[in-house]
Amino acid sequence: MGDIAFTKTFVQHYAFIMKTLKKSHESDTMSNRIVHISVQLFSNEELARQVTEECQLLDIMVTVLLYMMESCLIKSELQDEENSLHVVVNCGEALLKNNTYWPLVSDFINILSHQSVAKKFLEDHGLLVTWMNFVSFFQGMNLNKRELNEHVEFESQTYYAAFAAELEACAQPMWGLLSHCKVRETQEYTRNVVRYCLEALQDWFDAINFVDEPAPNQVTFHLPLHRYFAMFLSKAVKCQELDLDTILPDQEMLMKLMIHPLQIQASLSEIHSNMWVRNGLQIKGQAMTYVQSHFCNSMIDPDIYLLQVCASRLDPDYFISSVFERFKVVDLLTMASQHQNTVLDSEHERSMLEGALTFLVLLLSLRLHLGMTDDEILRAEMVAQLCMNDRTHSSLLDLIPENPNPKSGIIPGSLSFESVLSAVADFKAPVFEPGGSMQQGMYTPKAEVWDKEFDPVMVILRTVYRRDVQSAMDRYTAFLKQSGKFPGNPWPPYKKRTPLHPSYRGLIKLLHCKTLHIVLFTLLYKILMDHQNLSEHVLCMVLYLIELGLENSPEQESDEEESVGGQERCHDSWFPGSNLISNMRHFINYVRVRVPETAPEVKREPPASTSSDGLASSQSSRRKSLQRENSGTAQVFSLVAERRKKFQEIINRNTSEANQVVRPKTSMKWSAPGATPQLTTAILEVKESILSLLIKLHHKLSGKQNSYYPPWLDDVDVLIHPEIPRYSHGDGMTAVERILLKAAVQSRLNKRIIEEICRKVTPPVPPKKISSAEKKTLDKEERRQKARERQQKLLAEFASRQKSFMETAMDVESPDADVAMEVATSEQHVSEAIYDCVICGQSGPSTEDRPTGLVVLLQASSVLGQCRNSTEPKRLPTTEEEQIYPWDTCAALHDVRLTTLQRYFKDSSCLQAVSIGWEGGVYVQTCGHTLHIDCHKSYMESLRNDQVLQGFSVDKGEFTCPLCRQFANSVLPCYPGNNMERSVWQSHSNKCMQDLVQEVEDLQEQLGTFPVSISSETNLSKEMESVMKDIKSTTQKKYTDYSKTPGSPDNDFLFMYSVARTNLELELVHRGGNLCSGGASTAGKRSCLNQLFHVLAMHMRLYSIDSAYNPWRKLTQPLQDKNSELVSEELPEVPVLYRDVSSLLLIQILTMPQPLHREHFTCIIKVLFTLLYTQALAALSVKCSTEDRMAWKESGSLKKNTSSGEKSWEVLLSHVISELSKGKIYDEGETEELAVVNVDSVECYLQQFCLPFLRITSLLQHHLFGGDLPSCQEDEEFTILASCLGLLPSFQSAHQFTSASCLDWPVPAFDMISQWCSELASFADRHPDQVKALLIQEPKWDLPRLLQLPENYNTIFQYYHRKTCSVCTKVPKDPAVCLVCGTFVCLKGLCCKQQSYCECVLHSQNCGAGTGIFLLINASVIIIIRGHRFCLWGSVYLDAHGEEDRDLRRGKPLYICKERYKVLEQQWVSHTFDHINKRWGPHYNGL
Repeated sequence: MGDIAFTKTFVQHYAFIMKTLKKSHESDTMSNRIVHISVQLFSNEELARQVTEECQLLDIMVTVLLYMMESCLIKSELQDEENSLHVVVNCGEALLKNNTYWPLVSDFINILSHQSVAKKFLEDHGLLVTWMNFVSFFQGMNLNKRELNEHVEFESQTYYAAFAAELEACAQPMWGLLSHCKVRETQEYTRNVVRYCLEALQDWFDAINFVDEPAPNQVTFHLPLHRYFAMFLSKAVKCQELDLDTILPDQEMLMKLMIHPLQIQASLSEIHSNMWVRNGLQIKGQAMTYVQSHFCNSMIDPDIYLLQVCASRLDPDYFISSVFERFKVVDLLTMASQHQNTVLDSEHERSMLEGALTFLVLLLSLRLHLGMTDDEILRAEMVAQLCMNDRTHSSLLDLIPENPNPKSGIIPGSLSFESVLSAVADFKAPVFEPGGSMQQGMYTPKAEVWDKEFDPVMVILRTVYRRDVQSAMDRYTAFLKQSGKFPGNPWPPYKKRTPLHPSYRGLIKLLHCKTLHIVLFTLLYKILMDHQNLSEHVLCMVLYLIELGLENSPEQESDEEESVGGQERCHDSWFPGSNLISNMRHFINYVRVRVPETAPEVKREPPASTSSDGLASSQSSRRKSLQRENSGTAQVFSLVAERRKKFQEIINRNTSEANQVVRPKTSMKWSAPGATPQLTTAILEVKESILSLLIKLHHKLSGKQNSYYPPWLDDVDVLIHPEIPRYSHGDGMTAVERILLKAAVQSRLNKRIIEEICRKVTPPVPPKKISSAEKKTLDKEERRQKARERQQKLLAEFASRQKSFMETAMDVESPDADVAMEVATSEQHVSEAIYDCVICGQSGPSTEDRPTGLVVLLQASSVLGQCRNSTEPKRLPTTEEEQIYPWDTCAALHDVRLTTLQRYFKDSSCLQAVSIGWEGGVYVQTCGHTLHIDCHKSYMESLRNDQVLQGFSVDKGEFTCPLCRQFANSVLPCYPGNNMERSVWQSHSNKCMQDLVQEVEDLQEQLGTFPVSISSETNLSKEMESVMKDIKSTTQKKYTDYSKTPGSPDNDFLFMYSVARTNLELELVHRGGNLCSGGASTAGKRSCLNQLFHVLAMHMRLYSIDSAYNPWRKLTQPLQDKNSELVSEELPEVPVLYRDVSSLLLIQILTMPQPLHREHFTCIIKVLFTLLYTQALAALSVKCSTEDRMAWKESGSLKKNTSSGEKSWEVLLSHVISELSKGKIYDEGETEELAVVNVDSVECYLQQFCLPFLRITSLLQHHLFGGDLPSCQEDEEFTILASCLGLLPSFQSAHQFTSASCLDWPVPAFDMISQWCSELASFADRHPDQVKALLIQEPKWDLPRLLQLPENYNTIFQYYHRKTCSVCTKVPKDPAVCLVCGTFVCLKGLCCKQQSYCECVLHSQNCGAGTGIFLLINASVIIIIRGHRFCLWGSVYLDAHGEEDRDLRRGKPLYICKERYKVLEQQWVSHTFDHINKRWGPHYNGL
């Protein structure tokens, strides 16, 4: 019993708790604590029931809430500001702003969830009165007054509090109570609630002094009493089988009830028409919140339902005229071409008219509370949301209004949700185009949903942003185009509705009342006559209403009989009866209109029988036409006056007390102010019926005379089965055809009249002023047609030009597409490259004094350094045992090698024996666009002065390409001339090898001569220098300085050729590590290697190589004195066999005068290949076992003297072995041995050893001389590349091919080999332990990969989120892990900051030379750091519905998305983060 005692005490202190809450400054923590207690106590039904009975818990709660709110009441200014007696809560008070009332309300909702407690509440009249009193405090709160002059100074944000309060304090308890009114037996409860609700409403109307007109320019979105009333009515009919009329109030009360909800609908339209723009953005915020998914079923839905109930019970003419009056468009509804609108500016008329008609369509089409089942509602809501946009699972859950009461059955995620979803939508798995945006898993409507269920009305009701309606229509259009159902721009389809519940049949009367028919007739006429301020949307809604009328005919179906005497009975009004079907065919001959004297209509004398179009005339202008013949003259009444009269009649009928009859008349408001021009009466000749207007509209829409032909004349079946699919989708013409068909189906007379109208050859439609919109579309079509023809012509011309060009240029191979396509140069032979400047638009060659440059992005990259020599990618460690050691990476091994070389050999020669740039190498890429360098400078100036830039820093030279907006940071000058000496295409020149070798040497000697003379400072050479500075400053100092003497020129030399190496190697990686695919450079014209070589070559030639040390001599001439080196004191040079051949290649090429001759290039390759081959043999000889070695030595020496000895690997190997045996090279212990040493495996080993060099060389040749790379199978790559490079004299058949046949020795092979081996032998004497280690091994690098991630995100999260940081030994607040090397870092952690750099930034510099890829453990997102910028990349872990869960808010299990990870890896390897990700921001080293 302790529970009960405690609970009783808790309840007795309830009032005290409320006081504490009100005073408490930290009401959040306080209220949380209280809720923790009360949830425990009040969720036990038994306990709750007992306390309710014994302690008056409900009374205490309601009273406490009432007192709490009373502390912040203010006088309501709604309606009658001076005399209002109504008080409302002040939404600006802390109590509401901070939701301080929430703990009490939540207890109340909690308690009401128990059947027994709710039953007590609903039976207790006193409690209900108090509760309605409480709810009325919120009725009319947060009143908005339209600002008419100044823009409001201070935008109040109180509306958040107001909407929250209504939802939490009024709506949620209401849903709680409703959940107990589900069955017949509970009818009494509903009666009670409705009764006290109506009493409270009557008190409210009295308190604010309401008569019949709402105050102008005011709106409140908060009418909780109306909504209680509406929701209980709905429940009564839907679940309790109550007769609606027994609980509805009298007509007068219904008239009052409809005013405020209708005012909200009109205000929504005003807000969207920008009439409230001076109230600031917050008013738009309110309009959006009112329809937003969490609020709509407690706000707009009950409001519309209440208006539907009122409309079904009130006089339809009164209701329709009220709507047009509220929307302020009464004055617009005249047949005259000009009118005066006293309450609305003309620029707002069109959208307000659209608003009024759209509202009527919503009112008459929606069936949410009028007969749809819960499942149908869920389905309709879901379809509407999916039609607007594809949605993720979680956003759909969020957007579908759930019944706020948890016990209602539609709990998100419940079975019905999933089953409806799978019925209406297809799941689109996340797609990842590299370079495209990251998609999430989305649901998209099935084709049959677009075909049958797309409901524009529901979409309009549920859109928060107007653009969503357009989006739904665009998607619908796309569907129709794609499925071939309709090619043009369709109109919203008409959708059949669920049948109305019998209680609401009265709603149909709205469609069959004269007032609506007059409005429809007038609007059709105005549209046909092209009056101003009408739109396609207006016509669409008019047709929709006509169609609704035809679909829902009134009860008494006596159409045909009536028509006999019908014609006589139309004296004083436009139409004979109220049935749309018969009114459609009724002809109206003359209309009397009131127009300004200036109007064109004034000229005419009235004919004998006239009538007036009193949409603007007063009642006095009525006149009965006495002719009884079928003159069909029409008389019109004034909408406003009629409405007033009806209202007066009803009030007089309802009340006998005299004092109430004399209500103050407010109607004088509407008389036009004196300032307007004098109105005068004119007579219009009309002679149309709704049917004839529709047929003429069809002609107008089609732009053809007599375009309408009744379909049943050809095919009678249409009348029997009018539901033809061809009418279900289409444009305005289709809609008109559908309506005429329905009219003909419903009445024989209509069918006959339609035929008659079509038979009379239609007189020309009033001179057709094509409306500007239509004109636009017609123009567009013509323009498109012309454009198409023009394009065809151009293409044909272009093709013929290209053909003639190709014929003249056939012998010229052109690598960059630009030159081939350049029509300008097709006349003369290609001599000079022409460039277009994307800034000034001029074309021309690049010259010395006005150089052109390529837009490039320079970035430091360590991607190459991440290659490993195993094909098994590393895994991200997720246990303490797994660790990653970086010593097997390409970068680490190259580093070790250089350091070792520097220990034993002369520094300057070490720096030419290797390449650097595996870490922190500079990668150059371009978008392919060119600009004048002087144009670029002025462009940069303008960027510097333009302060709105974000995302890149102009001071660091960053910019975006003016044409394609790709990120860039430098300009690479284009070398004048054609850069390509292409005439010498045959790969074998007739000069012999010796001569060529000599020529190469001579060329290297004349270093000073350079085609662009360096001594004269031209603009070009200045630019080349400046870009070289840029390249150098791209990477950090530690990646450029390797020499023992800092700042030595050798360093620069090494750095420069390594830049070339880095770019070639990276291109190789982008091609997948080999050249099998062939083709042009991956990016075709996007490669800038050619220009880059020119810049590098120009700088490298500034460093002269001392001819004594020129490696070329060592490769091509046997040295005379072998002993000279041993004598010298200093360290020896690096032996040739230890030098990296690819580096030697670049040194040779880049120190030659440019442009290089093809024959010299081939000569250099041949010489280097001999060295490479010897290195391969040396490496092989070290690898095999002693016995094998002896065997090879023997077998080779036997063949030594054969003619082809220099081209047989056996002979050469045996020679290498015998030469190397002279030193102590083979003495050390055995190294790892080749498994089987047979002929094939040796051949294979040698080819694999040489391939990397051949690949780099082929790429280089491709960039220097053009020409496509051949494609091939992997096993023939060696032979294809060798022949492509000119190493293979004549291509032999593969089976007898040996790699040695590619050799072409400049001097006798055995002399050269002996010389090279002797260098090693002498080194071995001094350092026997290092000889083998330094021999170049067979390089087997796998492509760079990111770490492999585990399948399930939880694995990572569990290990890392409690892991301590190795630097500061704390558990980081934001842990992150590097996906390249697995290092664990503190994001933003101040603990690990060094010299103002936080740890992630620091790591990105050390690990990726400025590029870092980090997985944020607590958010599952990946961030990219690139230099001084960073961006959120997205997540590679998705839930079962293919969605991200950023910040792990939803807590769903996440699984690796391999495709996304592939995309990330691909962007990393291809260095395209900067181009693909858009949202970059500076990180100020704070990550």
